[in-house]
Formats: sequence, structure tokens, C-alpha cells
Amino acid sequence: MALPPFLEELERRVLVCDGAMGTMLYAKGIFLNRSFDELNLSQPDLVAEVHQEYVRAGADVIETNTFGANRVKLAAFGLADKVRAINVQGARLARHAARDEVYVAGAIGPLGIRIEPWGKTGVDEAEAIYRDQVAALLAGGVDLFLLETFRDLNELGAALSAVRALTDKPVVAQMTTEEDGNSLDGTPPETFAPELERRGAHVIGVNCSVGPAAMLETVERMAHVTSRLLSAQPNAGRPREIEGRNLYLSSPDYMASYARRFIMNGVKLVGGCCGTTPEHIRQIALAVRALAPGAARIGGPPAVAVPSPAAVEPVEQANKSRLANALARGAFVVAVEIAPPKGFQADGIVEQGRQLQIRGVDVVNVPDYPRATARMSALSTAVLIEQHAGIEALLHYSCRDRNLLGIQSDLLGAHAMGVRNLLLVTGEPIPRGTYPDATTVFDVDSIGLTNVVTRLNHGLDIGGKPIGAPTAFLIGVAANPSARSLDEEVRRFEYKVEAGAEFAVTSPVFDVAALERFLARVAHVRIPVIAGIQPLESLRRAEYMANEVPGVQVPHTLVERMRAADAAGAAAQEGLAIAREIAVALRGLVQGIQVEVTRRNFETALSVLDVVR
Repeated sequence: MALPPFLEELERRVLVCDGAMGTMLYAKGIFLNRSFDELNLSQPDLVAEVHQEYVRAGADVIETNTFGANRVKLAAFGLADKVRAINVQGARLARHAARDEVYVAGAIGPLGIRIEPWGKTGVDEAEAIYRDQVAALLAGGVDLFLLETFRDLNELGAALSAVRALTDKPVVAQMTTEEDGNSLDGTPPETFAPELERRGAHVIGVNCSVGPAAMLETVERMAHVTSRLLSAQPNAGRPREIEGRNLYLSSPDYMASYARRFIMNGVKLVGGCCGTTPEHIRQIALAVRALAPGAARIGGPPAVAVPSPAAVEPVEQANKSRLANALARGAFVVAVEIAPPKGFQADGIVEQGRQLQIRGVDVVNVPDYPRATARMSALSTAVLIEQHAGIEALLHYSCRDRNLLGIQSDLLGAHAMGVRNLLLVTGEPIPRGTYPDATTVFDVDSIGLTNVVTRLNHGLDIGGKPIGAPTAFLIGVAANPSARSLDEEVRRFEYKVEAGAEFAVTSPVFDVAALERFLARVAHVRIPVIAGIQPLESLRRAEYMANEVPGVQVPHTLVERMRAADAAGAAAQEGLAIAREIAVALRGLVQGIQVEVTRRNFETALSVLDVVR
């Protein structure tokens, strides 16, 4: 006998979803460094056994073992070409275990990469990746789709669009939240629940990350802002480390007690996530069956309109900083880049800042170098220069080693301490240097970072919540006219401008013709450009820049000039002459120059400024 349509049955009664697949596979001896999704092909009997245990426990819905079976995640295991096979087989295994007794939900999780506005992957690209998975799950015979554990509303929207483009089967869309009820990216349920309803989700819910107590509060908030049916699949509490293992300690009885509370707050699909087992689901099913059919409030209370955040007028560019005012007026600006000091003593760099202010330099750019040695942070250095040298700083801020929420906190703190000028970059990985075991973290890239700052400048955090007065950051981005792929560099530059970039600083220019080609390609999105200039100190430096620095082009003719000068013992003077020639050539092409100096060449390098002042 065929099952009634899923949504009709869900309207009629509360349905129980299964629990964790990964927890069960791990308990059966599968190591965490394997692709659990690939087990659909290599160990189908093991996957089928887990499905059958949940069916016997009383689950009304079982999820396919395909949470990470998208092209991006599978590529990390060398399985990108197995997307269709893994998903089709995953659906068939669940279908066989379900027979005609329970529903099969095609499980789809995040891609594991950031998409716009936080990352370089477009929403359309993400949707295309999800379509491959959706098509395969449909071919395997799923009854509905369960999109789960999403931290980013935009990415969940892309997955939803992929499903809606290929089928009208029901969709359960679930975000994952923190203890405060907001998504891991800071979006409150008052925002994501109505948005998921608008995008066409039939059931809206939350899963993973937190235990049932915190999730119940989130469900209560969701019930007030959407008329859609609700779902809840909490973890079995927060994991605790016991003898080197992360264990979930919420008992089946405890989970069942909260299942009743979920149902009383409008939840119609209840199950479990990480740490839950068939025994948890058995107790939840018993609790659900014990409730009278009318106990649950169908769809929760009527939806309540939530007012949008009041519009905040961003600060005009000319009023953000002296550098911003100069760029707005079309003045030619001069910047000097000085690295943060090693150790904690900053007297030297503060004194250099004072000297630059006396010489008429507009701003000191403080780079955020990968920390292969113990250097002061760029943020601390910039604040010291601002406070003690009498000259503005341009904070070179990278995404490396900072997650999205940490970035937001850093930037708010920087603004509170007076920093207004930012140069936003993705950042380079940490070199092995003195610390070979150091790790590198990238949560977003420079495009996502630009979007973060733009939101702050409009008085909103990354979750769309008001922060009070808007920040007044001048947003700068990096550009590389000599990039190996100019098409890719132009594409990323367009994205940066669209995200809110107000000026750009180039990598060191040694080939003026390359800069001219780049400027011609970005003329349609032109913002003020400050060109980088780096005086070559020696032949060895010239050869290094020409052969070992990615994305830098040093013409052969310049290397030969340095070689001839080196033979005459005048390489440093020749390098300075080349920098001055480039500065003159750039004067009519860009709106400023930035000279990179070191402690050794501080005085000589600054003579480059003489030809542009």
C-alpha cells in the first residue's frame, strides 16, 4: 500500500525523522577521515543496516546517506566523478530499507565552501552544483528533500532553488544555530524563517549544533514569524571530551521529553542529529505516539510581521577620513608601506610615521604579513601610528586565521580605536618559517570581507541585525595588473567593486604596459587606483622578484639593467632610478602611488616621492 503524500500526512500527524548516520557509522568502525557518503558504493550493507535500525526504532522518515555527496566535498576524496553514482545508490539503499512503510528524504548539506557575498563562488555556481545532486537523488527515488545544517541563508537558498528547478517534491529546509538562536553566521530566526518561507520551503526548521533546550527557544521564536510547518532535529546535547573521545550525553528519555515540548510549539517533524541513535529515536517515537493527535499547534501561531531594520544613512565617503576626502576630491595621494616591527617595541615605526607626515605623505600602509616570525599585529601597529605619529594609517587586513565572526569583532574594535582606512585582502598562507606546525585558516576571501565591511558601513552585522551607528570605513582592495590570468583578476575586481570597494592598491608595478592593459579592462568599474612601487635594492632582489614571486612581472630589460649596474657596483642606485622612472610614468594613469620601504632603504626609497610631489 502506497504512502499518502508526505505533506498531507504531516498536516494530519507528527512524523518522526531518523537520527545521526555519521554517529552510527563511526560506532561501527568507520574512521572519520573517510568519505561516509562513498560507503553507499563500497559498503552498502553497512549503510542499509543503519537505515533498517532506524526504521525498526519507529522513524517515519529516513534520510539518505548523502549529506556531503556534492561535487565539492567529494573532490576532497578524489570522488568528484562519483556524484551521481553515490547519490543514486544512497537513495536506493534508503528506499529498500523504507519499503512502503516510511518516507525517504534526500539529504543535502552545505558545500563546505563560502559562496557570495562571503566567498568567491557565485550563487548560480552553487545552485548548479546542487542540481547535480538533486537530479541523482530524484533518479534514486526519494519522496522529499531535506536540506540541513546550513549556516548561510544564501547557500540554503541556492540549494532550495536547485530543488525547485527540477521537482515539486516537498522540501524541508533547516538552518543550524548557536545557543542564542541565531545561525552560525549571525542571522536570527526572525529573518531566516520568513525568508525560507518566501523561497518556497514547505517545512522550515533547525538542526545540529545545539541540544534540545537551546533549540526549543529557537523554535518558539520561529513559530511567531512563519505559518509553515516546523521541524527540529537537535544534537544529543553538546559533545563532551571523555578519555580523548567526543561523546554526546543527552539520554533518550531526555530527548523524548523535549520532543513533546517541540510538538507543543508547532513542530510537525521531529528527530535527531549528531549523537542520536536508534534508541533515541525509539523513545522520541513513543513520546509522539503518546500525544493526542490534536496536541500540536499546527504550524504554530499566526505569522507576525517583523519590521525590517530602520534604514541607516551611510557616512559619505569624503567624511570618512583624510585619505577618503583626498580620493573624493581627485587629489593625487602618496602612501608608504612599512612592515610592523618584530617584537613589541614600536618606537621606531612611530618615529618613521612622524617623518613621513613631515614629508607630506598622506597615509602609512601597514601590511598584514604571514607571521613566520614574531611580529606585532598590523591592527596594533596601525593604532599606534594613528595615535602617536600624527598621520593616518591604512590597515592591511586579511582573511587569514580569522573566522567570519572574529573578523566582525576585529573591525568593530578597530573602528572604536579610530582606524578608518582599510585595505582588504584574502591573505597568503603562513610560510613554514620558524613555526612549521602553524596552521592557516580561511573562512572567507577578500570579496566576502568587502561585503562584511559594506554591511557594517550600513549599520548591519553579517546576520542583517542593526549594530547602531554605521561604521565609517574607507574600503580599499588589492589588484594585480600582472596576474597570470587577467580575465580572472578582472572578474574578481568587478565583484569587489560590486561588493562596495571604494579604491584599489596594486601590487608592485614594474611593467607599466601591463598596468595600462588592466586599467583598460576595468574602465567600466573604475575606482581610484593607487599603484604600488618597490625600489629594487640589488640584482638578487630583482632576480627574486622576477622568478619567485607569484603574480609579479619584472621585464627582462629591467633585470638586465640591474645586472649591468651590479657589475659596476651601483645596483641600489639603478633600482632607485628605475622606481623613479616608473613613478613618473604612472603619474597620469593613477590617483596615487604607494612606495614600499624597509628600515635599510627608508631614506633612499623616499626620494621616489620627489618626482611625484
